Amino acid sequence: MRLGLALGYWGRGPSPDQVALAREAERLGYGSVWTAESWGSDAFTPLTWIAAHTSRIRLGTAVAQMSARSPTTTAMHALTLDHLSGGRMMLGLGLSGPQVVEGWYGRPFPRSPLTATREYVEVVRQVLRREAPVEVDGRFHPVPYRGADATGVGKPLKPITHPLRPDLPVLLGAEGPKNVAQTCRIADGWLPLYWSPTRPPELPALPAHFTVAPMAQARICDDVAEGLGPVKAMLGFYIGGMGHATRNFHADLMARMGYAEEARRIQDLFLAGRREEAIRAVPDRFADEISLVGPRQRVAERLELWRRSPATDLLLLSPDRHTLRVLAELNS
Repeated sequence: MRLGLALGYWGRGPSPDQVALAREAERLGYGSVWTAESWGSDAFTPLTWIAAHTSRIRLGTAVAQMSARSPTTTAMHALTLDHLSGGRMMLGLGLSGPQVVEGWYGRPFPRSPLTATREYVEVVRQVLRREAPVEVDGRFHPVPYRGADATGVGKPLKPITHPLRPDLPVLLGAEGPKNVAQTCRIADGWLPLYWSPTRPPELPALPAHFTVAPMAQARICDDVAEGLGPVKAMLGFYIGGMGHATRNFHADLMARMGYAEEARRIQDLFLAGRREEAIRAVPDRFADEISLVGPRQRVAERLELWRRSPATDLLLLSPDRHTLRVLAELNS
């Protein structure tokens, strides 16, 4: 199992430590570094900056939001960064939810998310293969556009730039069972959320190259309860506030993992403005099973569970160099 460094997205502003962390991860032998986006910083610009300051570590988006860009635009970002980095780019994509898609990007959330995702990936793959002009008769992502308000002069095009790798990896962040099943069919990898190594999901037979890269917060510390604090804060926000009360994919996933009552309690508290109570309502057991927190020996024992799971890569959310170094030693 390879280790990766997950940097996420910026909060109030950019962290001055991101490039240094990425370089340290590269020095420690980490296989990849990943950036993300929500409704602030974008995923590609920081990754390009990191690419310019590293030489070997692979570069991934976990995830770039599909609603933020047309699929051809996303493919342009990916092929450009792949050239600039010498073939290190991995394109991780996610659909996000209706609250962000409609509230931030000002676009309708697709009534058939599976179809929209499948069309998006097909357009990206056609661009990267550059075998013929891109042409997809899609319901959500038609290329060329031939809607009722079209001029009628649009024509299929091939990218001017020859992609460095026509098989540049495309990974998907999927949560629902049908979405995960489709991901296993159409993508090169899966970026799971809330992965429990003690009860990983059942997956179909996968090709040898398929990547399963869950993300986990990690911290080497003496006090487990204190170390779980940031994990619970993240869960409180995602379960309670990252979505509508009636449509929150993260809360639905937590419920499917056996914490339905707790997920509803977190949502109710968060939406009532009682955020600190929502965070405290996150069960320690749930936070613990999806993270790597505690003294070195405890983390070493739990890391073995991840290594025995179907995960091919473990993407660590940790701004702490000591933790990154210890995990590299334990995984060697």
